[in-house]
Amino acid sequence: MALSNANNGATNVAARLQKELMDIMTNPTPGITAFPSSENLTIWTATIEGPSGTPYEALVFKLSFEFPATYPYSPPNVLFKTPIYHPNVDFSGRICLDILKDKWSAVYNIGTVLLSLQSLLGEPNNSSPLNGEAAELWDNDMLEYKRKVAARHKTPEELDAA
Repeated sequence: MALSNANNGATNVAARLQKELMDIMTNPTPGITAFPSSENLTIWTATIEGPSGTPYEALVFKLSFEFPATYPYSPPNVLFKTPIYHPNVDFSGRICLDILKDKWSAVYNIGTVLLSLQSLLGEPNNSSPLNGEAAELWDNDMLEYKRKVAARHKTPEELDAA
């Protein structure tokens, strides 16, 4: 019986992820992409564009999503794969965002997570930083913060030119 329940859980996760993929494909959000790996529906790659008017404007960030067998009742594991200098992201790409931890809800989906991350780029939570230096610079020296972001990132055009 436990095996049957486990298979039902995997079936439910797959069905939910297939629905989310269809939603993403039929109602794309500008500046956001997400798609499963070719062999495993529970591992996805996503991208977000940095919002205009932020130090991340014109930058594109790649992320990975891994969905647990308990999704959507448990959050996915999300990591920045593109290096990013940000108060709420550590140098391994781990993210401090409440909806990916204790504020997770089954009503959230891949799109809402990506929109929240995109919003976080322009509005970090400096009261809970993973990168204390970035939080300090964001609050006290935006010019130096922008310099550090620029030193760590290249725009798609700069990458093509290299």
